[in-house]
Amino acid sequence: MKAFIALEDGTIFEGIAFGAHGERLGEVVFNTSMAGYQEIMTDPSYKGQIVAMTYPLIGNYGINRKDVESSGPKVAGFLVRERSRIASNRLSEETLDKYLKENNIIGVENVDTRSLALHIRTKGAMKGIISTIDLDPKSLIKKAEESPGLIGRDLVKEVTCKKAYNAKVIYPVPSAARFKVVAMDFGIKRNILRCLIDNGCDVTVVPADTKAKDILARDPDGILLSNGPGDPAAITYAIEEIKKLLGKKPIFGICLGQQLLGLAFGGKTFKLKFGHRGANHPVKDLTTGKIEITCQNHGFCVDIDSLNKDEIEITHINLNDNTLEGMAHKKLPIFAVQYHPESSPGPHDSRYLFKRFTDSMSTYAKKN
Repeated sequence: MKAFIALEDGTIFEGIAFGAHGERLGEVVFNTSMAGYQEIMTDPSYKGQIVAMTYPLIGNYGINRKDVESSGPKVAGFLVRERSRIASNRLSEETLDKYLKENNIIGVENVDTRSLALHIRTKGAMKGIISTIDLDPKSLIKKAEESPGLIGRDLVKEVTCKKAYNAKVIYPVPSAARFKVVAMDFGIKRNILRCLIDNGCDVTVVPADTKAKDILARDPDGILLSNGPGDPAAITYAIEEIKKLLGKKPIFGICLGQQLLGLAFGGKTFKLKFGHRGANHPVKDLTTGKIEITCQNHGFCVDIDSLNKDEIEITHINLNDNTLEGMAHKKLPIFAVQYHPESSPGPHDSRYLFKRFTDSMSTYAKKN
């Protein structure tokens, strides 16, 4: 079945539909990872986005449900150059096509993903639509133009958990927990929970709108602010509660968690032209001078110049565009990074940050 992808600037791409059929709106973005498509599709940070994979063959190792990053796909749509009809992996449980059908996600193959990625890099990420039922370009372009986009939208409320739970429900492994951590779920990836548990943490995950007083009532050793989708400036309820947590416990922010911390510090955020999405982004740790190859997925960023330099230290910088990739408070036990140290998919260069968090909790406990 033929499918059209229309962008708000009037550009049309054609392809062949697989997975579900119908019509979906979303911001059209691209990811440069060569593998890890199931982790990408199930990352809640992609809520509201139509993701194009730049690697030309996708689906060759099928779907393994143990390695997904949430309860199911969160992308609005999935675009590939070619999908593999064969799932060749001893762990594979089903094909990409079947998985998308089961979860009502539209996939489109035979898309000129190279041209699409170059267009987005030049013009910027933009609103778009996938359709297998309306193949009138003018109609589709109008729908894309009139769609809400991501600026000003709170998508966290659509992906956060409904009630608190212990992370061992997700990762039931025996471990000697030395630290109690409360993770605020703005769209948390499961591998963040695994990494925390592997570093000796007993993790309680709470909804995004949990009050600071209720978090502190659990008497955690530390607080994690997770990744998530949408415009950080729209998550006002979380920003206000994070302000109340500053200085009370060690805090570690990841991706959206860094953006919310930046806003809580009094800084500003802005939308990147086409975002950072992939598993090969170079970042420099200014505290050590080392270069990390990182996994990234974000469309917004904290404005470095908006931060109070007397209070906030810049710890990591993106070597592609010099945007902020990490920061730390100079007096309080608080730090954050814009990228994904848990990877999934991607390299493990940044896993040390979880130990940095546990070291921060140990130091704070000794002082208090």
